[in-house]
Amino acid sequence: MHRIRTIVAAVAVAAVATTSLTACGGDDDGGSDAKVLKLWHYEGATSAMGVAWDRAIEIFKAEHPGVEVRFERKAFEQIQQNAAMIINSSEGPDVMEYNKGNATSGLLSKQGLLADLTAEAEKRGWADALSPSLQTTARYDDKGVMGSGKWFGVPNYGEYVMVFYNKDLFDKHGVQVPTTLAEMTAAMDTFVGKGVTPIGTAGAEYPAGQLFYQLALSKADRAFVDNYQLYKNPVDFAADPLRYGAETFADWARKGYLAKDAASAKAEDMGTAFIAGKTPMIVSGSWWYGRFKTEIRFDWDSFLFPGNKLHAGSSGNLWVVPESSKAKNLAYDFIDITMRPEIQELIGNNGGVPVKADPSKITDPKDQKLIENFNTVSGQDGLAFYPDWPVPGYYDVLVGGFQSLINQSKSPDQVLADIAKPYADGVAEIKQG
Repeated sequence: MHRIRTIVAAVAVAAVATTSLTACGGDDDGGSDAKVLKLWHYEGATSAMGVAWDRAIEIFKAEHPGVEVRFERKAFEQIQQNAAMIINSSEGPDVMEYNKGNATSGLLSKQGLLADLTAEAEKRGWADALSPSLQTTARYDDKGVMGSGKWFGVPNYGEYVMVFYNKDLFDKHGVQVPTTLAEMTAAMDTFVGKGVTPIGTAGAEYPAGQLFYQLALSKADRAFVDNYQLYKNPVDFAADPLRYGAETFADWARKGYLAKDAASAKAEDMGTAFIAGKTPMIVSGSWWYGRFKTEIRFDWDSFLFPGNKLHAGSSGNLWVVPESSKAKNLAYDFIDITMRPEIQELIGNNGGVPVKADPSKITDPKDQKLIENFNTVSGQDGLAFYPDWPVPGYYDVLVGGFQSLINQSKSPDQVLADIAKPYADGVAEIKQG
């Protein structure tokens, strides 16, 4: 499942500040001498995106003398819960960060609340800069389904799921970094044989679902992702790759690769256990990276889920421009600045995952690897989004299902049946429009 429902929401709610960056007057995008750009986002000031976007604002001001930038840092939940009302209001922004996906940006695009960015994406090179899987979350059809149609948003950072590992524990127990799923299984057997639970996860929140999805993706192709996420064709939950994912997940639970009490654990429990050096591996996303870099005191690193060509992940959130904006051209200029090498490198050098950065310009070796691995996944069209994305309310369905597999209260067949019906019902409702 996806970090937006967990980590980012919690962080963003903690800091709500309003900053006026310069002073001028007016708020139109026409021929008046005085203009205004109203900009909202919910990234923390010291986060990779917050640092980079502050610099983008400085560049924008230098290149647009006489334009006032009215920046407001909002809480994630403020925008998430009230977006339609906000951008329909005269008090709304001209450009804002917004969550990607059918239930968010897709819904607003379907309602006619977002500006069509297609011409700008072509003219300014955004379409060339973003891989097909990154473009998926930027484009929506007339039903608000991502993956095709017009551009309604632009991402300038990404995120993906990987394996974080404790190098000290690997060295202590003579375990090598696996390059195939078979090698990973052998590594986990070694840990279990020495009384160590090899993988930390969290059944009460998104991590267990991401682990299941990574396992399913090991047997999947792009056609499956298109069917599951974009409803191109019906999905058979009783067949591979979903069957393989569920059966392998259950097998890993039985073999002790996952702790029995993981069913009730939350993502924060998983993360703090890894930070404390108690867990050899966790399967989770790049959003942990900056925190691990700051808080971990042992030797650690990461690797892509071994053998997979497809990985849970996507673009980051989107810059969107409300249709009601009176400063659309200024908004487009700001978005364009965030795609420049200087801003992309700032994201990368502060622990983020830029979509268009030269890894050689990133100074920290771990940061370089984070970006190089993302570029590898993105370059092979390997971003497969998240398992809970397809239909509203699916997150809770999946959480319940994988808790049952961890505590072995249900069989894989039962869990697959439990998660199949809500998916089918949700897709049918979306298709009816």
